[in-house]
Amino acid sequence: MKDVQRIAIVDPSDVTREPLRNLLLGIESVWLEAECSRYEFFVDVARQSTPDIVLITLDADHAKALQLIQQMTMEFPNMPILAVSSRGDGQSILQALRAGAKEFLTAPVVLEELLLALNRLRSSRTVGADGTVTTVNGGGRAESIVISVLGSRGGVGSTSLAVNLGCELAQDKQNSVALVDLDLALGDADVALDLIPDYTLADVALNIERLDMTFLKRSLCKHETGLSVLPHPVQLEDISLIHEEHLGRLIGLLRASYTHLVFDLSKRFTPTDLTAMRSSDVILLVAQLELTSLRNVVRMLHTLCQDGDLAQKVRVICNRVGSDDGGEITIAKAEETIGQPIFWNIPNDFKAMVGSRNAGVPLVTHSPKSKSRIAIQALGNALVGKGPVEPAKKERRSFFSFK
Repeated sequence: MKDVQRIAIVDPSDVTREPLRNLLLGIESVWLEAECSRYEFFVDVARQSTPDIVLITLDADHAKALQLIQQMTMEFPNMPILAVSSRGDGQSILQALRAGAKEFLTAPVVLEELLLALNRLRSSRTVGADGTVTTVNGGGRAESIVISVLGSRGGVGSTSLAVNLGCELAQDKQNSVALVDLDLALGDADVALDLIPDYTLADVALNIERLDMTFLKRSLCKHETGLSVLPHPVQLEDISLIHEEHLGRLIGLLRASYTHLVFDLSKRFTPTDLTAMRSSDVILLVAQLELTSLRNVVRMLHTLCQDGDLAQKVRVICNRVGSDDGGEITIAKAEETIGQPIFWNIPNDFKAMVGSRNAGVPLVTHSPKSKSRIAIQALGNALVGKGPVEPAKKERRSFFSFK
């Protein structure tokens, strides 16, 4: 159970302790090591159970709870403390943090916020060679790496890129990767992987009020590569069930449960598309070296510039580079047209890509040595820091060189 967080809680009030206890018991990655109803007994409980994290509620007796946090911090300096209180004002938060709490949540606790706080506390603890646990200030990334894939027009291969990128990221057994098909009308991520889903985004939207981690994980299809997929609605009339606030809650749960999220967006800049892009770390804008696609890239970048820092997240990906007809625009001309470097090139590999799509099998399985698969694998490595993140070279054959 090396990935399970052992938690001890103290709350003198049965009214608030029971819901909190049930919330923790519903999280797969949590083991409720101990629970206590008296502040004055909790230090002894912590000594005996040595949990990974302690959760202290403040409302029963604010002064005693703060004193307990101070005592715990002195005796167990490497044991993170999560404070919970219905008093969410700045002064109460500051008092808890000054006493030694690492995180503060406002009661009643929301599942998404609890998961994110636990992930942050997990990332701030490192295990030494001797098995000792040390708290590291400003630890590693706690939330998922979120990638949105956006096509500059239909047919540029954005879904193929999203699906194959998700499968590549899932090859690392340390990763848990989910793909959400947000092309609500005409998406086909499930078809690309030959999946027959039991649930779709419409089912999630219909159950949004009782959405929890168990229901969410049951809603995703698991592909043999390790990628989990949440497909678009089957019926077109169900599209109206899905709103941006639904997607916002879904993203919160997914970020707390998966290390990597991939969103396959529509081409229509819908509210759900924009919600996904605002939650993303990077937006892969897929283009081809032809006039219509590049013109749309310019238009999209202009629109994204109007919405906060979205344009700063965009990385332009050129797909099907090196077409056989020889009439494509050069990389240098494309960069001049769009006003920024091309981030990555995916070579034209018609046979491998079409064969993969028609078979409903990702490139990593269907054509593992193909040029397109190698390029997408290198792109995935670059996005997660396993390789150099460099703009694509301007030479026509640059996509053969990945270091």
